[in-house]
Amino acid sequence: MTQDFDGIVVGGGLGGLAAAIVLGASGRRILLLEAAAELGGKAGTVTLDGVTVDTGPTVLTMPHTLLDLVRLAGLDPDDHIQLRSPSPGFRYHFADDTLLDVHHAVGDTLDSVRATLGGHAADQLEGFLTYSRRIWEAAAPFFVEGPAPTLPNLLRIGPSDLLKVRQIDALRTMRAAIESSVDHPHLRTLLSRYATYNGSDPRVAPATLNCIAHVELALGGHGVEGGIGHMVNVLAECARAVGVRIQTGCRVERIATKNGRVTGVRSTDGCVFRAPIVVSNAEAAHTALDLLRDGPATGIHAHAPSSMSGWTAIVRARRRGGLHQRVPHTVVFPDNYEAEFADIFDHDRPPTQPTLYLCAQESCHGRAGWTDDEPLFVMANAPPEPTTHTRPLQVWTDLSARAHRRLMERGHVDSEDQLVWTRTPAELARRFPGSRGALYGSASNDRFSAFRRPPNRIRRVPGLFLATGSAHPGGGMPLALLSGKLAAVAAIENSPKR
Repeated sequence: MTQDFDGIVVGGGLGGLAAAIVLGASGRRILLLEAAAELGGKAGTVTLDGVTVDTGPTVLTMPHTLLDLVRLAGLDPDDHIQLRSPSPGFRYHFADDTLLDVHHAVGDTLDSVRATLGGHAADQLEGFLTYSRRIWEAAAPFFVEGPAPTLPNLLRIGPSDLLKVRQIDALRTMRAAIESSVDHPHLRTLLSRYATYNGSDPRVAPATLNCIAHVELALGGHGVEGGIGHMVNVLAECARAVGVRIQTGCRVERIATKNGRVTGVRSTDGCVFRAPIVVSNAEAAHTALDLLRDGPATGIHAHAPSSMSGWTAIVRARRRGGLHQRVPHTVVFPDNYEAEFADIFDHDRPPTQPTLYLCAQESCHGRAGWTDDEPLFVMANAPPEPTTHTRPLQVWTDLSARAHRRLMERGHVDSEDQLVWTRTPAELARRFPGSRGALYGSASNDRFSAFRRPPNRIRRVPGLFLATGSAHPGGGMPLALLSGKLAAVAAIENSPKR
């Protein structure tokens, strides 16, 4: 069977859905093919004893990246997406049992820091956020919102823009910049954690990534009423509203080319879909090494050092009410936070004392749990899978036991609360070929990483575009949505409608 379309999107993750919406809104006939039975990619769900819970990302920053897509599809965001901004949003539990609450409003966060860590720490955080905002305002136009940056293009920008780019603080590391302006060890730990938002190491990642503190603390992190799974459903509704045909359970095995140009795709069941545009929402390495095997060279740097992975779990926990009700997000730090990065990046092993992140999905997203219990999403940072072998299952069994024990010791779960679902980096690697289980594509562990990240338009293969967290501008929900938008815009500009 052969069918013709104006464009094909391979993969129904956030980037793929965003690309499909933008392409469909341009009037093109678009087919989206997803190998799994459900859409969402890493933003997935699982149903456990009748309760559906999110199993992937939990915090929506830069919500305009979502709401703009809903508007583009002709739908009213107010009718489909209700953002939640409970306060406090985050509770940081440090090794000495200090509890620091972070709120949706910056002023409330500064008041919390002042009450918990002292006025000097609050003043330093305020100054750091001013610095973080300057980085974001300088970096976003060149490294996030526009086409993938290149060194030659950066050198050609005008003097005023060049002065802005100089403010991104790319020559220092995150850690050096934090330690130069913040004294309190707890505040240093909190700010260093933002490196993990794209799976990187604050000891070596460029200080440019300190802009993440501004994005979350100043611009705000949100929940989505009904959960991230609901957000995925809304994006699918948007895609269908602009005429996109969505087919799940259809795995693409090859992107077809002729004379070096994309001609369509072939699925594992023998179907051929022809189109002059293919937008791949798969991992960039999978696109280059597998989907285009024996095809033209892409120029994609498929073997770049990978970002962090994560061990994740769902705990069925006895619901707590009143003053003991769980906040949306809790972070439990170990005695030695830096040792976690040494374990992952220097020794290629799960942390001996992992930082544990919890998302209480009822308070974060309004997801209904069980009669007496609520679902807690738990995550521990971990290395991606090795390139030559799979780690023994015992490695993850031991990490699971350590995580559960520490949550009980620190008072976040009770002895009768049970792990009812887990996923290891090895399982992520199988689910997302080419990823090695990494959550954010390549790591941003040097000042040139942004220039090595695959672009959205693959110039060496006309008609091929990438819309994925492993391509420009990077991983995480808002950046994956932007990747889809940028890929679609590039496809529209470079592939006139037939």
